[in-house]
This record gives sequence, structure tokens and C-alpha cells, in this order.
Amino acid sequence: MAQGLSREQIADRLDEAGELLEAQGANRFRVRAYRVAADTVRQLAEDPAEILAREGFDGLVKLPGIGERLARAIDEMSYTGRWVQLERMRGEAEPEELFQAIPGVGPDTARRIHDALHVDTLEALEIAAHDGSLEDVHGIGPRKAAAIRASLSAMLARRSRRGEEEHEEPPVAALLEVDRSYRQQAGAGSLRTIAPRRFNPDGEAWLPILHEERDGWDFTALYSNTALAHDLGRTRDWVVIYFARPGGREHVRTVVTETHGPLEGSRVVRGREADCRAHYFDG
Repeated sequence: MAQGLSREQIADRLDEAGELLEAQGANRFRVRAYRVAADTVRQLAEDPAEILAREGFDGLVKLPGIGERLARAIDEMSYTGRWVQLERMRGEAEPEELFQAIPGVGPDTARRIHDALHVDTLEALEIAAHDGSLEDVHGIGPRKAAAIRASLSAMLARRSRRGEEEHEEPPVAALLEVDRSYRQQAGAGSLRTIAPRRFNPDGEAWLPILHEERDGWDFTALYSNTALAHDLGRTRDWVVIYFARPGGREHVRTVVTETHGPLEGSRVVRGREADCRAHYFDG
């Protein structure tokens, strides 16, 4: 097990997340939620890991000002010593390194997974392993996907997680509207930019980031910074959108410009092409 974080370290990271969200234009209520959670954790008489060991995930949820979403973040920091959401906001996310902790996943496989699925957490990869999208990644296939799924199940079972929840997603119309809003504001230069660590030797703050709330969903959008996006010159076309209900598990989709077929030239949500056809032709 990786070295987890103490309550003071977790509180500091929650405070930092609130500061970054505020600087990046997030809703003030969301910003305040992170600051309240930081205060709650800082005032605990013990580290969150001890609460998890004694009371499980629900022991975190019932703490003042925490709730399910922030409890998941605290659980992640307590178990792994990392918080991928914060690393993403900093521009420091290294999902390929994270995926190599899975038995049988080397650097090439980790890169292909990230390039194809744009997931950056073990939980998101577990969802992809169950919904069939992982086995469609080049070089994976059903047998290797099953092995990765079993490894993820064993790894994540050690954490104090809730049971699996229904995978709910926003309508494609909402995702496409977030994509439009992001690209419009990025083009106008009105979004805060971050300096991603990957593929950025000069440390340039070039990557715009959007935090937006719409129709009961929290969205974060960024241009893709995967190796494949750079190789194909698509870093200003592919938009990665993270979304969650307040308190819910985070999911991710990528919106791209379709290059062939009846939707050629249109913006399409990868993995939901049928919904996009209905949106454009039946709506």
C-alpha cells in the first residue's frame, strides 16, 4: 500500500483545490465546499485513514461538510497519497505512471489506454473495463481486459469504497454545449490557463481549463494533452470533459470533430456516436 496522507496534508490539498477552483473561475459554492471540507479535516482528532479503518467510507461521508464526493477524494489521498483531480488542476497529472501500478500493464499499454480512453484514475479505468471500452483499445482484447479488470477489482477493494453506482451521464446535447462553450472561451482567451507537465518542456501555460455547472452537473473541460493528440496535431480539437453529479462519481468523455461518415465535420462525443446521430438528425 502506498503511503497515505495525514489529516494536515489532506486539509492543505483541499485548501489548494479551493484556491485553484476559484482562480480558474469555478462556482463560489463549489469553492466554499472545498474550504469547509479542509477546515473539517484539519480539526479532526485523528487521521482520516483511522476513520476509514474503523467506520469505512460512511464514516467520512457523515463528517460535517464532507459528503460523498469529497469523501472519495479523502479516501483516495488516505490510501494512495495522491489526488488525481488536484494533479489535473495543477497540470501535473501522470495517468500513464498510475496505470503501470496495475500488474501486466507496462508503459506502452498504459499509453495506449490513456490515448484511447482519456481516463486518468483507477476508478474511471475500472468503469471502462466493465463497459467494454477497454477491450477495444489496440493490443488489449477480451482476455487482457479481463485480467486488468480483476487486478483493478483487487486493488480498489482494499479501499473503503461504496458499492458500484449506476453510471449516469448527461445528454449529448449538454456535453456538446460544454464543448462549444469551452472552445469559444478558449479561443477568446478568457479562460485561466495551466502549464501541463507532460509534453511541455518550456513550462508554458498554454492549456485552458473550464469549470462549469449546468443542469445539475459539474463539468471540467480541457483540451486533450495525450501523446496521440500531440502526434496527430489534435490538441486544439479534442476536448476532454469530466462530469459528475454533486457528490457523485466522476466520469469522462472526449468530444472530437468527426473525420468520416455522415457526421463528418460535426462535433461528436466519442463512445456515444449513436446519440450524436440522433441529436443531429432527429432533434
